[in-house]
Amino acid sequence: MKNLKRTIAIVCGGDSSEHDVSLRSAQGLFSFFDRERYDVYIVDIKGQDWHVELNDGTTARIDRNDFSFMENGKARLFDYAYITIHGTPGENGVLQGYFDLIGIPYSTSGVLVEAMTFDKFVLNQYLRGYGISVADSLLIRQGYEELVPDDEIESRIGMPCFVKPAADGSSFGVSKVKNADQLAPAIRKAMMESSEVMVEAFLEGTEISIGCYKTREKSVILPATEVVTKNEFFDYDAKYNGEVQEITPARLSESTTNRVREITSHIYDILHCNGIIRIDYIISKAQKINMLEVNTTPGMTPTSFIPQQVKAAGMEMKDVLTDIVENQF
Repeated sequence: MKNLKRTIAIVCGGDSSEHDVSLRSAQGLFSFFDRERYDVYIVDIKGQDWHVELNDGTTARIDRNDFSFMENGKARLFDYAYITIHGTPGENGVLQGYFDLIGIPYSTSGVLVEAMTFDKFVLNQYLRGYGISVADSLLIRQGYEELVPDDEIESRIGMPCFVKPAADGSSFGVSKVKNADQLAPAIRKAMMESSEVMVEAFLEGTEISIGCYKTREKSVILPATEVVTKNEFFDYDAKYNGEVQEITPARLSESTTNRVREITSHIYDILHCNGIIRIDYIISKAQKINMLEVNTTPGMTPTSFIPQQVKAAGMEMKDVLTDIVENQF
């Protein structure tokens, strides 16, 4: 009988500093997918090296003309791409454009949304126009640093503040700056990751992260995770080396929980997202909900926020992934 299973590519790797983190997310997704329903392969891309991991432990080259590969002497085509790249080219619209050109459906939002959510400064300005509360920020472009002097940053943004790559999907290059003397080295550090740097006002409060996805049949907003760390902020070590306490569901009042859910659903619709996203917020002592970031390719290791939240909601990751894939067909 003809195999009616869809063939899924879990596309990972990429060209950012979080290449290896992406590989861990791919392994998580590989373990979550319904293997009775799908044939699942991991595709690792880095620069010009695109290859697929075969079931016998070997690898095969991906033909970028049609995203196919050879297995047992026969050409195999993918029906769907689940993108789990953190950074370029999978989180900034580049890979989405490629899949649009060759006609393969994929798990994330489209080119424009991915490009916009990848650029934190652009996203903040866009969502501010819809009434979403975000921190004040300034943009510094490489080669034009003198246009945003330190005294302007200090007077407008204040201290402490955050200096971070504006267009980058990783946790690298982020600094918490406590005085003007620290600005120049922090900007140089951020520019090692991105040619544009965002200087963002510090917001004090409770940090939470919440997942959301929608299909033709339903809207799913997951329980929020509260992030508690003794580090200066939720940095790489807090994210990936266990230097954090993650509490799911977050310790929020019912009214604040409902408002976070409403805002999250609203942002998903404003951006016309596809697939599962994760939005980070800071909730002030006055219960003001400030959006920090929209992550369109959230981590998918078994201990990442989204799998935690899916479990807390009494759901199975296998079913969530099936929802997301089948919504494209």
